[in-house]
Amino acid sequence: MTTTMISSFNSNHINSKALNCILWNTPNISSPRPNLFSSTKRRRLQQIRKKKAHDQATGGDMVSTLISSIAVDETTTTLPVELTALVSVRKSLKLSIQDMMLHWFGNGNHDHFTHHKEKEKSLVLQLVSTETEAESMKPKLSHEAILDWSKDLNLNLILGAEKSSYEVKFEVDPKFGMPGAITVSNKYEKELYLDSINIEGVVNIACNSWIQPDKDSSEKRIFFSTKAYLPDETPAGLKELREMELRQLRGDGTGLRLPSDRTYDYDTYNDIGKPDEGIEYIRSTLGGNYTHPHPRRCRTGRPPTSTDDNMESPENEYKRIYVPRDEEFEEAKQGALDVGKLKGILRHIIPTLTTIASRDSNVFKGYADINCLYSTDMSLPKILNKVQEFLKFDPPKLISDEEFGRQAIAGMNPMSIQRLTVFPPVSKLDSSTYGPQESALKEEHIIGHLHGMSIQQALEENKLFILDYHDIFLPYLDQINALDDRRAYGTRTILFLTSLGTLKPISIELSLPPTNSDSPSKQVLTPPVDATTNWLWQIGKAHVSSNDACAHQLIHHWLRTHACMEPLIIAAHRQLSVMHPIYKLLKPHMRYTLKINALARQFLINAGGVIESNFTAGKYCMEMSCAAYRDWWRFDLEGLPADLLRRGMAVPDSTQVHGIRLVIEDYPYATDGLLIWSAIETLVRTYVNYYYPDASAVNFDTELQAWYNESINLGHADLRHASWWPKLSTPDDLTSILATIIWLTSAQHAALNNGQYPYGGYVPTRSPHMRRLLPEEHDPEYTTFMQDPQKYFLSSFPSLLEATKYMAAIDIISAHSPDEEYIGDRKDLSTWSADTVIIEAFYRFSMEMRRIEKEIERRNTDSNLRNRCGAGVSPYELLMPSSEPGVTCRGVPNSISI
Repeated sequence: MTTTMISSFNSNHINSKALNCILWNTPNISSPRPNLFSSTKRRRLQQIRKKKAHDQATGGDMVSTLISSIAVDETTTTLPVELTALVSVRKSLKLSIQDMMLHWFGNGNHDHFTHHKEKEKSLVLQLVSTETEAESMKPKLSHEAILDWSKDLNLNLILGAEKSSYEVKFEVDPKFGMPGAITVSNKYEKELYLDSINIEGVVNIACNSWIQPDKDSSEKRIFFSTKAYLPDETPAGLKELREMELRQLRGDGTGLRLPSDRTYDYDTYNDIGKPDEGIEYIRSTLGGNYTHPHPRRCRTGRPPTSTDDNMESPENEYKRIYVPRDEEFEEAKQGALDVGKLKGILRHIIPTLTTIASRDSNVFKGYADINCLYSTDMSLPKILNKVQEFLKFDPPKLISDEEFGRQAIAGMNPMSIQRLTVFPPVSKLDSSTYGPQESALKEEHIIGHLHGMSIQQALEENKLFILDYHDIFLPYLDQINALDDRRAYGTRTILFLTSLGTLKPISIELSLPPTNSDSPSKQVLTPPVDATTNWLWQIGKAHVSSNDACAHQLIHHWLRTHACMEPLIIAAHRQLSVMHPIYKLLKPHMRYTLKINALARQFLINAGGVIESNFTAGKYCMEMSCAAYRDWWRFDLEGLPADLLRRGMAVPDSTQVHGIRLVIEDYPYATDGLLIWSAIETLVRTYVNYYYPDASAVNFDTELQAWYNESINLGHADLRHASWWPKLSTPDDLTSILATIIWLTSAQHAALNNGQYPYGGYVPTRSPHMRRLLPEEHDPEYTTFMQDPQKYFLSSFPSLLEATKYMAAIDIISAHSPDEEYIGDRKDLSTWSADTVIIEAFYRFSMEMRRIEKEIERRNTDSNLRNRCGAGVSPYELLMPSSEPGVTCRGVPNSISI
């Protein structure tokens, strides 16, 4: 009794000949052998055929029926039965071009790939049944089988195809039952990428993992079939392996992590400083203390620095920082990143050469110096002419001064603006340390800009809004302003909602810490009335934009998405089996995040890195992020509706689809975001209710509860005692938690990240830091300002060299890679091939993303929506679900992948 069928089985469309072959267990699809079956089994076959005809007529799915019938006839033979599998291995161009050459054109004995009747250089596989042995209660196992590298089936005929497919035959006992998993050992000398294993065209095992050589990892790898199981539903033969796989992923919390490891564990951010390089590179540990609380990161286990045993030595910039092996970028992603880095390096050559020639890079001499960075005729030495097109920056979307208010609701940071409920605004800082809590803003500063309304009337009619960076910046201003080339205020900006639905800035408060001098610590600017006040107004707005850029990067972008999501991802790998339905739901939303965050620690948030070098707070950047985490961040308010209510940008309204009503109807981030939020929530609710019909199912899911508890108690340990953490007791609780996670990792991150270069790449309108304060009449520099206000204004911005480095960095991190996976697209739908409810839910979700895209396109052409349509007005596309590769200012990836 053997079967040699290799099926190109599609789980949604079962070929009738393939069905006959599987059920009759024959070597030839066209030649069934009914004599092998009892009359009972023949009746069962007839039932399945009827079920198949019914499914074709009704659109049902018969996969579960088919799977239950794959087991061979147990009454007709005691000889081993042969099952055939199709094993797909992905070729790595970086790793194995030379090995593939040896394979195809080598020395004839295939030294590198064949086993020569041995196991020294081979891939050894063993099937695991869903059933256990009656006596030992251990899982039933097949005989070990060896993948023969010489037997590539050449199923991928397209030149350059990534995968090679091989046939492997397994001998199993007639009473083996249904295959549910497979173990793999790599006897070859290098790691290999195992893509998938398909058994008899019915049981599919999605591996998608690097298999390390036995010399580096003695543990057998375990891969399960794609079928989802809650812990208490796990087949008996898979329970032990399910627990074993999770133990392997957790590790023991000790030792140096090697690039080949796949262990997930927690650590504090004790690796962003470089104390061995000097006192100026010493940084506090983030996390593990009240002063600098912070979410945890993935542990690497590197040795301590030579000067401080509590600080982990930073990784060399040319060496790969540890993340579990399968979290590494794939080749397309890494290639796109490498190209971006090369462009950044070469682009920096141009201003460097200019500096050498001019001997002055400290200031922009005029707008011509700025515009040359974006122009198509960028001046280069003749030797570089041929790479001119490669080097030039794409022109960013220019943000005029008149659009200052619009950017608060339709720019790269639409998450800071709040509705003003009290005037004047009041600080929450300790008055004994930071001075009076009252604002310097008075009625006379704004009353003339309210179109005849009183302040109280404007408040009651939701006409006043605020960008308030006073409390987050003021505690750090003495340190910031003591840095070279850093000058900052804590700013407050009042905006008025006009009858056209647009926002207009009507006053700016600039605050410094109180001093004993005669200089006031607070000053207020209002819209200009002459040339002098116009330039002061422009400088004031530049300081607001600088505050906003810093808060955007440190709080809304880094903290709320990257940092706060990492612990939940680590916990998911440690506590949720790959078989768990919640793990399967979240998997595409965790892609690349740990790697991105590791690179951030290595190049962005580290001492002297991109963030410190460019943004207002300098070396105090991460301390500011920690303060926001301690005093402001709350997971229960991270969902979009809750966030809008918190900021007063919406009010409860049960008559609305989302249960809230926006106070600014044309708020592009919110209106587009609510469409995506609603679709996510609907998908998640359907999914959760399918697996968890009641509260007891949630409460008794040991893996689910362990995941959530560990995310809080270990991953967010510094805030673990906060009373606001949502409970996880009911399907509604779970729906809310999962919808929030998916929202944060997809749409919210896209809205914050993908517009950084298009909206922030023009330095005069969004400077990452300022170098001069507002000139005051008693200052010696006031005369300079009066003589040449434009020069003073431009000298407030970063230097030419600083600007190009900053532009290069945000250009790289704003770009989509060619292998980006966007919201609404899933590559793993075969996981639920027998669950039509789930398949239909994902299909509806995908269709909803397409509908949302068309609706956003329509809104961007609606002339009544002046915050996204009009002459010189950029359409709001940051939440457009799809995108091409590159810097596009649109596209919602499934995960925090850039």
